[in-house]
Amino acid sequence: MTDAVLARLEALNLKLPEAPTPVATYVPYLFVDGLLFVSGQISKAADGTIFAGRLGADLAVDQGREAAKLCALNILAQAHAALGRLDRIARVVRLTGYVNSAPQFTDHPLVINGASDLMVEVLGETGKHTRAAFGVSGLPAGCAVEIDAILQVAGT
Repeated sequence: MTDAVLARLEALNLKLPEAPTPVATYVPYLFVDGLLFVSGQISKAADGTIFAGRLGADLAVDQGREAAKLCALNILAQAHAALGRLDRIARVVRLTGYVNSAPQFTDHPLVINGASDLMVEVLGETGKHTRAAFGVSGLPAGCAVEIDAILQVAGT
């Protein structure tokens, strides 16, 4: 049986990166009562480069959306590592997004839409979720965006 979600990613010309390795004392994901909690994933590309900068100072909203999209791909990579198959995701329950932003920047939701839109584009109805978007004064490695996720898993 093929993984329909991986096929959808391929159809969208998107490549699932390797699941990033934690850089501190935490686990990348954790199962609790049918839910998969995915630790914060930064805006890091598959080649290891970090999409860095501050929204409203160094970066525009469209660039922030691309950074959020990288975070979403990394969330899916962690889910794939945890589940072995992305089509085991029954629902994206929640995304929480953190935007490295200048004090006057207020378009955090527009930035995090990059991740939200990707989840819906790849997973369809399953990708629709609750969400929060916050502006912060800094993120690890100066990255532009960090997002964590809660996913409901089928068959647990």
